[in-house]
Amino acid sequence: MNLELFLAKKFHFSEDKNNSKNLVSKPAVNIAVAGLAIGLAVMIVAMAIITGFKSEISSKISGFGSHVQITDYNNNDTYETNPVRFSPDIEAEVREIPGVKSVSKFCTKPAILKTDSDFKGVVLKGIDSGYNWDFFSSSLTEGSLPHILPDTLSNEVLISKKTASELRLGVGDKILAYFINDNVRVRRFTISGIYDTGLQQFDNLFIISDLRHIQSLNAWQPDQYSGMEISIYDFNDLDYVSDAVFMIAANRFEEGDVSYMVKDIKSMNRAFFAWLDLLDVNVVVIMILMLIVVSFNIISCLLILILDKTAIIGILKALGSRDSSIRKTILYQAAFLIGKGLLWGNIVGIGLCLVQYFFHIIPLDPEIYFVSYVPVEIKLTHILLMNVIAAVCSMAVLVIPSHIVSRISPATTMRFE
Repeated sequence: MNLELFLAKKFHFSEDKNNSKNLVSKPAVNIAVAGLAIGLAVMIVAMAIITGFKSEISSKISGFGSHVQITDYNNNDTYETNPVRFSPDIEAEVREIPGVKSVSKFCTKPAILKTDSDFKGVVLKGIDSGYNWDFFSSSLTEGSLPHILPDTLSNEVLISKKTASELRLGVGDKILAYFINDNVRVRRFTISGIYDTGLQQFDNLFIISDLRHIQSLNAWQPDQYSGMEISIYDFNDLDYVSDAVFMIAANRFEEGDVSYMVKDIKSMNRAFFAWLDLLDVNVVVIMILMLIVVSFNIISCLLILILDKTAIIGILKALGSRDSSIRKTILYQAAFLIGKGLLWGNIVGIGLCLVQYFFHIIPLDPEIYFVSYVPVEIKLTHILLMNVIAAVCSMAVLVIPSHIVSRISPATTMRFE
């Protein structure tokens, strides 16, 4: 039998409720346990919010430009692009890369939208019939998505809520788009739907249409595009898929000295992702601060346990127990209290995350934070990791303070009693 564990269980689960000492020691211990629970809950909530925020923003940015793009090597950073042809085998090889969700062609062209009283500069993004609409389906606020069929040119467009508000437009309205190069050309579109992603920088810019309009305006052939977009299932696979696409396309030279450039979403939006990476620093700082607070609480809890059991420690020493055995008993009892704190910390932390996830009770200003509520994403690995870190740190900081047991003299404690 493990004597130390047996004694720790007796001390922890068989407290004398009529003992006057417990009127002081038990509340103090409960406060220390509550401190551990609150610290763990704060770490869980902070990690869930940062993870959810990064995931939400990354998915929105990727929704506008996909995860990986293949364009003409000589393209600049404007939306007036050089045309590029893709050999038939490139798309087939890209689709075979593990993790690839969809592949589609796109074209972009700057335009000016004009009504009787207002005008606005935008970028017309043309897509083909194979475009993955998942992102815009989830962001659709009014109307429906444009119907873009393989054999029929569609005049329907999807515009943002911000653009519709500025131009006083609604679903079903007609809108004139002016395209200015060597001369001015006009196209009339019908608004089929209105979207709102919260990313004002992109909402303020893009309208979605049939890419054949841009091909016609630029006098391109039906097989000429601004580029190819590749979407993936898991954002964590971005580097792998980007490298695989690079090996397929970037080292290939087609007929007419056509060469390809491969860009991933991070390289196309460095400022956004640099900002998101800074959020990881916030998580580290919060965890360190919470662990420091938790450590002080647990140390105070241990000292209270030792003071509360001073007489018993003296009796055990008088009966021949070694200091290491008594320290182990105290540490076992502290471990029970740490386990209790971790349990309540998980209940409170995960509970708050679930409430926010389902009910969105904490709102945000989308013009500042790009989302209308605090996003949370609960990952089991993160929760397990934080529990392990909290438990290990809590037990580690108790090793040195537990040596105070060796300073307790049996004769002194008995005289005190």
